Amino acid sequence: MMSKKVAVVLTDMFEDVEYTDPADALKDAGHELTVIEKKKGDTVTGKNGEAEIPVDAPIDEVKPEDFDALMIPGGFSPDILRADERFVQFSKAFMDAKKPVLAICHGPQLLITAKTLDGRKATGYKSIQVDLVNAGVDFIDEEVVVCGDQLVTSREPDDIPAFNREALNILENA
Repeated sequence: MMSKKVAVVLTDMFEDVEYTDPADALKDAGHELTVIEKKKGDTVTGKNGEAEIPVDAPIDEVKPEDFDALMIPGGFSPDILRADERFVQFSKAFMDAKKPVLAICHGPQLLITAKTLDGRKATGYKSIQVDLVNAGVDFIDEEVVVCGDQLVTSREPDDIPAFNREALNILENA
């Protein structure tokens, strides 16, 4: 299997385990992760204070073309990031290019703002279900939903094992 370059959009208040567990699974499988935020050298902190993650690259210095896939961990991070058009356009580029996108919990909020979910199957955290439906999603309340060979979504931390399994499967076949 070829190693994939995975962009991870992340800022403070992310759901700790929704970054750390999938990141560990992807790295263990040989994939390379790049954490992207506003400023390189900053550290972002999970909302539970369990994870402090160094930022590898600022959004202004990365291009979607340089990556094979995008991961969007949940928590409050996606809601904060979707207020910044640079992150919205970055996420949209992966969906438009049909590259794998791995979004858990509140992660799909960034894809809603990018207007990329109409007609797709997906799931997400309970509080964003209405937003997903309003964005045109065929909402499925299951631990993991895979749409085509591109989009992997899950609802919450309990779904992480299924999320990791399907994320690795999509990357293996991408």
